[in-house]
Amino acid sequence: MEILKAIIIGIIEGITEWLPISSTGHMILADEFIKLNMSDEFKEMFLVVIQLGAILAVVLLYWKKLFPVSFDKKLEIKQDTVSLWMKVLVAVLPAAIIGVPFEDKIDELFYNYKVVIATLIIYGVLFILIENRNKNKKSLINNFGQLSYKTALIIGIFQVLSLIPGTSRSGATILGAILIGCSREIAAEFSFFLALPVMFGASFVKILKFGFVFSGQEIAVLATGMIVAFVVSILAIKFLVGYIKRNDFKAFGYYRIVLGLILAFYFAVLR
Repeated sequence: MEILKAIIIGIIEGITEWLPISSTGHMILADEFIKLNMSDEFKEMFLVVIQLGAILAVVLLYWKKLFPVSFDKKLEIKQDTVSLWMKVLVAVLPAAIIGVPFEDKIDELFYNYKVVIATLIIYGVLFILIENRNKNKKSLINNFGQLSYKTALIIGIFQVLSLIPGTSRSGATILGAILIGCSREIAAEFSFFLALPVMFGASFVKILKFGFVFSGQEIAVLATGMIVAFVVSILAIKFLVGYIKRNDFKAFGYYRIVLGLILAFYFAVLR
């Protein structure tokens, strides 16, 4: 039964981590109905570390773009890859500076269903408003060569907003990138790349806190969640990249609003 629960949670993680619809909001809802029969310490670690499976999907899909170690790459392409990584690291700094020392305080103040409901709806509305505003505007940044370090830093500042649960890390970075002139494709891909150091770091910290001693059942549950999150993430990323080539992000905005209202109704009336 715990393996089945891990599969369901892995599916939710794989879909919601990359689409701008808030993995936290979905995890809170899932936790109401799918409660792992494990220790609280393991569950806290599990919900973060299964993100490693999702990260590996990005590594697989974007290996040639992200890693300058291929022998068949020309020197200029390798230099572009190193430059891209430097921009990613610059963009990660704001969230690291604020998130690492204040993680526990942020969770204490904001990790509750009321905040998640509010952020789901607020950012859903913002997606719709920003897409309407940009409807007839041409994007200024259509490749990573045009993305400056200053632009990367600004996107990183927007990522700080995602420290508030329910915001969605991908949602905050995509919104910020679009606002300052990035195309939807560049906004989405840069959001994927930003996830690598952020989620690796968060997973490493959680494992350190939990310790490296696992029971057989814990290993099975964690491995299942990660593998499922990896497979589903590949499908979710391919879907999003294909979708935004022909559509805007307004559908995700409407989805967030509807999910927020469902959560509000559930916690106010049914729970």
